[in-house]
Amino acid sequence: ATSFTVVNATGDGIASLSIRRTGTADWRSLSGAPRAGSSSSVAFSDPDCAFDLRASLAGGGTAEWSGVNLCGTSQLTLRWRPSGETWVDYD
Repeated sequence: ATSFTVVNATGDGIASLSIRRTGTADWRSLSGAPRAGSSSSVAFSDPDCAFDLRASLAGGGTAEWSGVNLCGTSQLTLRWRPSGETWVDYD
């Protein structure tokens, strides 16, 4: 997994973004925290491919995306519904 662009399509600003290898408990902060509808470049390098992402939303609460494949991915669009449903679109 290498650096990527994250697009915030959650409908809310992201106050902070963190990552962990899927199946682990060690969350690490990421530099990207785009406003709603914006994107941000994230500097990243790891030999694994599967990661979980967690965003603290500016309006309160958190959203989590599990099992995100970062290998060969240059852009992720993070999507979220207030019901708690999350999904990622890969570009």
